[in-house]
Amino acid sequence: THYGKCIDLKTPLLRSSDAVAREGLRLLKAMKLSSPKAHAKTFYSYLGWEQEFFVISAEAYKARPDLVNCGRTLFGSLPQRNQQMDLNYFGPIPNKVDKLLRIVEAKMLQIGTPMAVRHNEVAPGQHEMSPIFCQASASCDNNVIFMEMMTNEAEKLGLVVLFHEKPFKGINGNGKHNNWSVGTDTGINFFYPGKTDDERLCFVAGIAALAYGLKEYNELVRVSVAHAGNDHRLGAQEAPPAIISLYPGTGFEQHVDNIIKGGDLLAYKANKQKAAPGCTAAEAIDTNVEDRNRTAPFPFCGNRFEFRAVGSSQNCAFPTTICNTVWAAGASFISDKLEKGTSLRDAVAETFKECRQVIFTGNGYSSEWPVEAQKRGLPNLRTTPEAIAAFKGAKCKKALTSMKIFSDDECDAFAETMYENYVSQLSIEVQTMQEMISSGFMPAMAQDLAKYKDAPELAGDRKALYSAVLAESKKLQALMAKMPAGLAAEAKYLSDTVKPQMEVLRSKVDQTESMMQVYPYPNYEKMLYGHHF
Repeated sequence: THYGKCIDLKTPLLRSSDAVAREGLRLLKAMKLSSPKAHAKTFYSYLGWEQEFFVISAEAYKARPDLVNCGRTLFGSLPQRNQQMDLNYFGPIPNKVDKLLRIVEAKMLQIGTPMAVRHNEVAPGQHEMSPIFCQASASCDNNVIFMEMMTNEAEKLGLVVLFHEKPFKGINGNGKHNNWSVGTDTGINFFYPGKTDDERLCFVAGIAALAYGLKEYNELVRVSVAHAGNDHRLGAQEAPPAIISLYPGTGFEQHVDNIIKGGDLLAYKANKQKAAPGCTAAEAIDTNVEDRNRTAPFPFCGNRFEFRAVGSSQNCAFPTTICNTVWAAGASFISDKLEKGTSLRDAVAETFKECRQVIFTGNGYSSEWPVEAQKRGLPNLRTTPEAIAAFKGAKCKKALTSMKIFSDDECDAFAETMYENYVSQLSIEVQTMQEMISSGFMPAMAQDLAKYKDAPELAGDRKALYSAVLAESKKLQALMAKMPAGLAAEAKYLSDTVKPQMEVLRSKVDQTESMMQVYPYPNYEKMLYGHHF
């Protein structure tokens, strides 16, 4: 703003990069390492994003008011063949989509961003592209450019790219996995067990800093991925739960417990091994340092951590800002101990003991995990309004202000914009639902019912079901008329009261789909498969 206040996403990212450099160098100095690489002049955070999306025909998109206005379908049932057996994941990319991806791949290379991956994803019509990683600030910009480029190039081919986290109910949604790391300008990666003792000490201390940051500022990490679209995805057996935990690998988890008991920081042995295919035609291949847990929000991937909870439509700048912030706060915590004379071994041990409960290597999709997480004192903020309320707490503000990311009033302004975005999105969805009912489904149901006027016995449950749709629609209207005042109250009301009624209405409408001879909008089958031919 005119007074230097931050109201964007780029500025906090740059500030958080400064925090990583400042606290990283402080930690490195306090560790008193002797190798040449330890004499670093700065730190960097790195990011490699994995962008998921759906591609459908522009014709189908324009005929769906919910996609045009909300980015997701508010009504619709799955076709008989959807994502059973993961057939789309292992199949070839449809020709029209492949052409789009190759065009964008070439254009991204022209601007200096080589793409490393392009492939189908699990759901029909779903795909992914990923670049080679680079410094986080540039990588976040590259992602914005990529999304704009995909949208523009798809239009030229008669296609539309859907970045919403849950465009289609019942099949996988879209994420944007953020592969993130921190390291020095001399080549020390704090998330990789390097070749020297100094590098391995940095590795253990780096994970200790991250674990402390995730435990101490757990709500802050959760709110970095909180918005209306992502509420449909998190915890849906396709994405990590809304509970933020750290998966460093089972081998490293044991190492943490040994350190707490008095063990050596250098006792960790990376679990790199050979995976043999068991045939003479192919040789054994190297595995990662640890196995990767896809059910975790923060799994270790050998030389980085993958923040899997980020939503596909998000600008990855804010989640990366928070990753940087909590790591810098953790590094500061360890530095405080070292500067007071505590040995490196004891400082790391005390840090791990302080945050042991945030380390979890089990199944994040299991029904037992939320129960266990509650016992450990880890918050489970299931909805965006719950997460924003926690963001406004003193602990989150402390992290952001102490690391010089936000001032107090910038924190308050950011929370207000999150509430406003949530309320606006849900309100638009309700209005779109009502419009589709009145102008699309009601005429179609009346027309369908009229076909049975001479043979009402063949109509089955149509009349009762169609009447139920009207009744549930009126209930939704009545709930919206009782909206409380104030952004926080509106957001909570929409989440806790209005959204459940939206689901009830949708359920009734979706039951009518198999009855109506003429469905008023392109159905899921046409949208997911129509552009393949």
